[in-house]
Amino acid sequence: MEWRHETLPYRISDRKELLELDKIHSWLQTSYWAADRTKETVKKSINGSLCFGIYSESGQVGFMRIVTDKATFSWICDVIIDPHHRGKGLGKWLMQYLVEHPDVSGTKMALGTRDAHGLYEQYGFERQETMRRKP
Repeated sequence: MEWRHETLPYRISDRKELLELDKIHSWLQTSYWAADRTKETVKKSINGSLCFGIYSESGQVGFMRIVTDKATFSWICDVIIDPHHRGKGLGKWLMQYLVEHPDVSGTKMALGTRDAHGLYEQYGFERQETMRRKP
């Protein structure tokens, strides 16, 4: 599927062949949640997930990865926008695309964040306690 922004020169696509691994890995290296991931790990995670890229005329400018069974559960992770393209509402647009996407719109969605609660709450996410186990 592909969406074009109504007023800005951006589009979102779920086609994995368009994803730019080097850019994604570089962005994730600057994040608090994935700075230690190798490029091979990022590649493997993309292969096993539903992924969305945001693109401008110059190439990929954003990324989001969803781990899902497409029936009951979706874990949203690795939501990131290139620093040069932040502040334009692209994160909100990406979330709107996600909650309407037919592969996951009917699933229970979860995510973890330290700093973007306000963004996700706009799309129906609620703050709750979660547990996790590290490998």
